[in-house]
Amino acid sequence: MTEDVILANATLVLADECVTGGLLIRDGAIAEVTQGAAVPAGAIDCGGDYLAPGLIEVHTDNLERHMKPRPQVAWPLEPAILAHDAELASTGITTVFDALRVGSIPTGSRAPYGKYARPLASRILEMRERGIFRISHFLHLRAEICSETLIQELDEFGPEDRVGIVSLMDHMPGQRQFRDISKYQDYMVGKHGLSQAEFDAHVGDLYDLHERLGAANEEAAVAEGKRLGAVLASHDDTTAAQVDISARHGVRLAEFPTTTDRL
Repeated sequence: MTEDVILANATLVLADECVTGGLLIRDGAIAEVTQGAAVPAGAIDCGGDYLAPGLIEVHTDNLERHMKPRPQVAWPLEPAILAHDAELASTGITTVFDALRVGSIPTGSRAPYGKYARPLASRILEMRERGIFRISHFLHLRAEICSETLIQELDEFGPEDRVGIVSLMDHMPGQRQFRDISKYQDYMVGKHGLSQAEFDAHVGDLYDLHERLGAANEEAAVAEGKRLGAVLASHDDTTAAQVDISARHGVRLAEFPTTTDRL
């Protein structure tokens, strides 16, 4: 049975303008767009409120905040995912690419970078299959270049996972997002409570990791992104040289460029 819903007297956010009008929704899809302030019988009068397409969130770490709401506390996956889903829906987001970190530092790290992406992705996909989400969920793998296990973790994913985005994340201190290493120190001390000695040792570990594995990890992440059929994204491009490298990799999406170089 066809079910119609009419939203009238709204401010419609269109591709290139805002107009007063309404929508006829039939069987969950927009069937007609009208203009004018008229409110037909049986319609919902929006009173001039804005009516916009659902937002698409391509990179959010919001889910991690629900998984670990406070230090040393891990929330069960399903309630955390459902809370994340509901929160995004409440803000007008109707599609999200949940950004999951792949690439961990299990040995000798002064900050917790444990593996979690595969089991979390499996739970998201299983919940999506059950139809219990308010919004649409897809996968975005944040490939940490400066890590020990990136290649192994990426290998756990396949085309059947329908990964939408693989982003190349190089968080080595002193460049990109953390060109000012004092800002990185503020971040790490605030988040993980590192002492000065622990912070210095952590930075040294990251420099060593980047020297040993950075180039191989970056090439592997590019290859794995293509194997998975995902869109490649760069992260925190700061210099023209970094933009050129991203272009050579086939990157189609630049996340959070930190300067105006080569825009």
